[in-house]
Amino acid sequence: MVVRGPLITSTSGAALRSRLVLAAVLLASSLTGALLRAAGGQASGIAVSGTVSVRTQSAGAAPERNDVVVWLTPVGDTPRPRASAARRFKIDQQNKIFTPHVLVVPTGSTVDFPNLDPIFHNVFSLFDGRRFDLGLYEAGTTRSVNFTRPGVCFVFCNIHPEMSAVVVVVDSPYYTTSNAAGAVSLPDVPPGRYRLSVWHERFKPEDPSEFPRDVSIGASSATLGALRFVEASRVPASHKNKFGHDYMPPPPTSPVYP
Repeated sequence: MVVRGPLITSTSGAALRSRLVLAAVLLASSLTGALLRAAGGQASGIAVSGTVSVRTQSAGAAPERNDVVVWLTPVGDTPRPRASAARRFKIDQQNKIFTPHVLVVPTGSTVDFPNLDPIFHNVFSLFDGRRFDLGLYEAGTTRSVNFTRPGVCFVFCNIHPEMSAVVVVVDSPYYTTSNAAGAVSLPDVPPGRYRLSVWHERFKPEDPSEFPRDVSIGASSATLGALRFVEASRVPASHKNKFGHDYMPPPPTSPVYP
């Protein structure tokens, strides 16, 4: 009996400690979930989908439906996500082509423009999305631009008129571009109300009054449905150089005789 008392007390103490540890773990998990919800960053959001359709203006093969930019901006009581660390993106210059041609970035992001060609390039933009001129820089070097406000920024090279790209800056982390089949997918979108916006370089909404529009995202409303566009132009309009003048014609590849 003298030994039995301490043994029973010791066993009860171990069980109590186990229960306290379990309670602490459950409390920490609950607090973590609450903090994530308060910050607008739920651990598991909803996968939102949609499909782009394009009505052509002329006969011929149907246009590819890629590079339609789609983004959702929280409105009303839907919590905005906490500002994340500035992100970095890249548009390569190779074979006198910008790759990717269309890039979507959230505000505050930096985009690098590495020159992978064995020649000089001069990247510039005169559009309100972000006006900049990176000047001439040689092969193997990189220059960068920070995009601090929303907008559409058309990017060109001052030497090579055939080079063009677009940087679409959005004030939201919920954005994507459609693939060639027109499929749209936005993962991890918290339930709530959003403003749906779209953009494309050549397509325009079939009904301009449809965008932007407010949508509700939830378990039973995780699709944006059909996003209908009409083909506005197949050939982008010509542009001027950074001085507002026409580009100089390329030098002849063979001697010119009078």
